Amino acid sequence: MFTLPQKESKAPTTCPGPASTQDLDSNHGDGLERECSRKPDWKLPEFCGGGDPTATASSGSSHLSSRGSIIKWFWDSAEEGYRTYHMDEYDEDKNPSGIINMGTSENKLCFDLLSRRPRTMPRVWGRWRGPCPSLCPNFSLREEVARFLSFYCKSPAPLKPENVVVLNGCASLFSALATVLCEVGEAFLIPAPYYGAITQHVYLYGGVRLVCVYLDSEVTGLDTRPFQLTVEKLEMALQRANFEGVKVKGLILINPQNPLGDIYSPGELRDYLEFAKRHKLHVMVDEVYMLSVFEKSAGYHSVLSLEGRVEPASCDFGMSGLRFGTLYTENRDVATAVASLCRYHGLSGLVQYQMAQLLRDRDWINHVYLPENHARLKAAYTYVSGELRALGIPFLSRGAGFFIWVDLRKYLPEATFKEEMLLWRRFLDNKVLLSCGKAFQCKEPGWFRLVFSDKAHRLCLGMQRVRQVLEAKSQVPDDPASCQSQESGNQRR
Repeated sequence: MFTLPQKESKAPTTCPGPASTQDLDSNHGDGLERECSRKPDWKLPEFCGGGDPTATASSGSSHLSSRGSIIKWFWDSAEEGYRTYHMDEYDEDKNPSGIINMGTSENKLCFDLLSRRPRTMPRVWGRWRGPCPSLCPNFSLREEVARFLSFYCKSPAPLKPENVVVLNGCASLFSALATVLCEVGEAFLIPAPYYGAITQHVYLYGGVRLVCVYLDSEVTGLDTRPFQLTVEKLEMALQRANFEGVKVKGLILINPQNPLGDIYSPGELRDYLEFAKRHKLHVMVDEVYMLSVFEKSAGYHSVLSLEGRVEPASCDFGMSGLRFGTLYTENRDVATAVASLCRYHGLSGLVQYQMAQLLRDRDWINHVYLPENHARLKAAYTYVSGELRALGIPFLSRGAGFFIWVDLRKYLPEATFKEEMLLWRRFLDNKVLLSCGKAFQCKEPGWFRLVFSDKAHRLCLGMQRVRQVLEAKSQVPDDPASCQSQESGNQRR
């Protein structure tokens, strides 16, 4: 990682970026978790540009500190749709008219594989129990992580266990990295749209801000694609931050990208790393969807095949609730500082043992889990993308991750985020939860993230409800029979 010398920082008032309302050709479609429910008066876009959330949280409870008021404000402003969903969650038997969740990026396709995998607890378990494994993760686990990443990231040389840090989830990793790399008020660059929960991860503990590198859907030439990140856009965002007195300490990249599903080529990754090196910035690369690239033609390359960076690893096994994230860095100061926070963000000995057993079971991963996971993801994607094409809806996907970036701009009477939120609300009223573009800091109203990594009968009902909203039909009864035939015909479970 690279380091930037310190200087005084000042919050900017804005961080504008390019915007476009040009229509996407539908052919491109071939190519938080709780963040899905921002309220219409959500103030975070200003904060992403460098604004001060304390202004919006100033009327907090008398029982809370200023920090507590801000934390509560984040929760209150980001949870509406998620809470509504949990109060009326779809269940095939108990609540068939409940809300179908197509907004949370979770892989629900392979729970059966994980549940059938043999689990044993031999006597060796005793050495994982203590004296307090959460304070210092077992070295055997770090060895397994290093071997796992060396193999699947195709690193030029074996990765070293001493460079591995394990915390209880990717949110903890971002929070820890922000805290140890930045002073309060400093910032990271991040291409937008991006996974919106990162804003909270870096701010709530570390007081670190995000400076958006805004991307747009306009295609300007034969060699360009919608929402493409370029070094020129990085330079412009950095120059604007410097002009407004913001000290930028690093660059966050997500590859494969969430919510776009975009994949950076090796050449693009090298260009971004050269940009960071030139400006002495840390680089954090979130590769949580690395093993969920289901199209072989996508040509995914890990940054660890070039140079070691950040590697969170919980979502690829569909076990986000297990809370397991890993950092790989060759900067010993960073590794030591982050590892010291294991006291607050460590894993139990039981979870460490389970993950070590899972990661070393290479035969099961290669011959059972990954082939079946990719086949199921591709089948689900094929169904949902086919439904979108039938509706004439443009979308983006590169064959990676659990989601499709959908262009619903033509369904907005006016190109405003107010209209986007009204459309989001109509989906929710019709019992389907999606993620609106505003939650990801998209600058163009009308984009939505649609998660397809779910069982076929739920996808079928969810897409029926999406169609009803877009075709302005009123509560057409769902057809469970057609959905059941879709599940048996298109997906293996």
